[in-house]
Amino acid sequence: MTEGLTLFVILLAPAMGSFLALLAERLPQQEDVIAKPSACCSCGTDLQARDLVPLVSYLLLHGRCRHCGAVIPARLFYMEILALGAAVLACAAGGGPAVVLLSCLFLWLLLALALTDLLWLRLPDLLTAGVFALGLGLAVVTSPAPVPEALGFALLGAGLGAGSFLALRTGYRALRGREGLGLGDVKLMAGLGAFAGPLDLPLLVLMAALMALLGGLGLSLHTRGLSAAGDQERQGPLALMPLPFGTALAAAAALIWVLRAAHLLPF
Repeated sequence: MTEGLTLFVILLAPAMGSFLALLAERLPQQEDVIAKPSACCSCGTDLQARDLVPLVSYLLLHGRCRHCGAVIPARLFYMEILALGAAVLACAAGGGPAVVLLSCLFLWLLLALALTDLLWLRLPDLLTAGVFALGLGLAVVTSPAPVPEALGFALLGAGLGAGSFLALRTGYRALRGREGLGLGDVKLMAGLGAFAGPLDLPLLVLMAALMALLGGLGLSLHTRGLSAAGDQERQGPLALMPLPFGTALAAAAALIWVLRAAHLLPF
């Protein structure tokens, strides 16, 4: 990885974080993510270039709209920081330019999927398809095996991941008469299965299940706190809120990537 390319990726990362937050906001609503200008979500005023400088603008504006003073969602700033952190990790892990770039894109898409599922409980096809392509690419460029063998191994992982989740979705619906797992999770598992491969796929699912369990426990404790405070109006929606399992899957895949980069898991 050349110094010039490393610098380019690092400088690009915060802007990419802004774009990822935009994708998470607009894709589930089927809004234009290219031509439609950025605007304040409160007053609707189109934002100028000085309002859109990654990291800097949020700090200078103290997290508020220049025009109406409304609070800018903090997730926009956090996504810029997380995208920068992902780029730093990808560059620090080393490897050729293809490995670093694919790793950056893969981690960035995981961020977008995690946020989208948190906000909307949806996993857009555009993002899950991107994860599938990048998962295959990473499996090929990081494997010491010949390309056909590495690709076949990745496709096996994709088939096992998507197939097992599809069977779980179908079985749950047949037994309980309602959806227990979204189709977006099934599509996401094709890409994550390709990335993890059949050997690390059980570990990925286990970690995601533990993360979702911890999230559900935290939500339950929060709901009990609201109940004890007598806030019945807020308690009901929280008690019925489904868990964004796609977020847990994305986080588990990112953790698998980190463990591999630290040589705690084989590629």
